[in-house]
Parts: sequence; structure tokens; C-alpha cells
Amino acid sequence: MTEVIVRRSAKWELRRQAIIDTSARVFAQRGFHGTSTAELCEANQVGKGALYYYIGSKEQLLVAIHDRVMDEVMVGADRAASSGGTPPEQLAQLGAELLYVIHRYPDHVWVFLHEFPALTGENAETFRRRRRDYEIRVEEIFEAGQRSGHFRDIDPPMAAKAWLGMHNYTYLWLRPGGRVGVPDLAAQYADIFVRGISATPSTTTAATGVSPTDTVSVPPPAGPARTGPKKRRQGAA
Repeated sequence: MTEVIVRRSAKWELRRQAIIDTSARVFAQRGFHGTSTAELCEANQVGKGALYYYIGSKEQLLVAIHDRVMDEVMVGADRAASSGGTPPEQLAQLGAELLYVIHRYPDHVWVFLHEFPALTGENAETFRRRRRDYEIRVEEIFEAGQRSGHFRDIDPPMAAKAWLGMHNYTYLWLRPGGRVGVPDLAAQYADIFVRGISATPSTTTAATGVSPTDTVSVPPPAGPARTGPKKRRQGAA
């Protein structure tokens, strides 16, 4: 009896995740407010009752899409923190982790960045808290880098916002099979940012290990990368 329940639960969860992914694509194309429940049902090939059975309300579907993004980036933050690398190395790995999420889930990221104002009440508060938790993880790397002497004196919250802006909006042009791959882009971003805040940006030192002609290498995140659908927006890179 227990095995039957487990199998049914796993099948239910797979169907639920498929609905979340399909709906993220619809929201990315039409907008949250511009998408009706009927259109969601049509895209997912389910009736209204089934949609509510798997998801609940339309807003809960939006919550699930935001959670997908936040769950992924927080797992990446945990991996970067547990890597044992220097602050520059951790910052590079954190950037790679974030770019892989953007690469795998372009529609989810579009919804995440554009449609969060549609969240209300406790849902909005939870989103703000989780987003702030991630920002703190970025800030902590900058603070650690200042303490270790790798980074010069900067404002960690402002630096974190600049770092997030550089990475987040890559979704506008990063495409599967494009000119620039995720590992290459992550290394370039890390090189630009780490050298920019290095305590000695013009010379190689034991503290930074970065010279004007070096690049920062970044390891790929654990687990297979799932390619997201192509977006019909700005040109591919």
C-alpha cells in the first residue's frame, strides 16, 4: 500500500512540475496579468479543476515559479560557501551557479524579475525575505574578501547589487548554443568583477592571485544542466 502511495505521489509531483514549467513559458510570453486561467489550462492541456488540484490559485502558480528560481540559486550559494575557496574563488563559483540557473530556466527568471509585484500579502513577504537572504550571501563574500585582504574597501551591499545586476540581466541575451557559453561567460564576469574590486588590481599578489593577463576559472555546478527553451526576445549571443 505504501509503495502505491509513493509512486502516485511521485507521478503527481512530476505533473505539477511540468505545469509550473509550461506556465512559466506562458507568463514570460504574455505576462502574469495578461494570462487567463483558461489560457493556462489550454497550454497545460488540463481542466480548471485539475489545474487547481496540482497548483491551487493562479498566484500560487506564480509563487511556485519564484520558488523554483530561489531554490536553485540558494543551492548554488550553499555549494559556493562549502567549496572552501578564497573569497574571489567563491564569488566566481557563485556567479557560475547563478548563470547556470539563468541558462536552464530563462522563462522562470523572466517571470521572477518582472512579475514579483503581482505577489501579495504573505507571498510577497516570503519572496522579499528569500531574495534578501541571497543578497546577504553575496554581501558576506565581499565582507570576507575585505577581511582577508583580497578586496579593497567597498560597500558590500552596493557591490552585491552591482554584481547581481551584471548577472541577472544576462537572461535578456544568453541563448543555448549561442556564441558565448555559460562557463566562458562566468569566467569573464568573474575576471571583470574580481579584478575591479581587487585590493591590488594592477599587479599579481599572493592575496589575489590575479594579474592583468590572468582570467578567473570557475568550476561547473554539480548536476546536469537542463537546457531551457529559446526566448523570442532580443538577439542571441
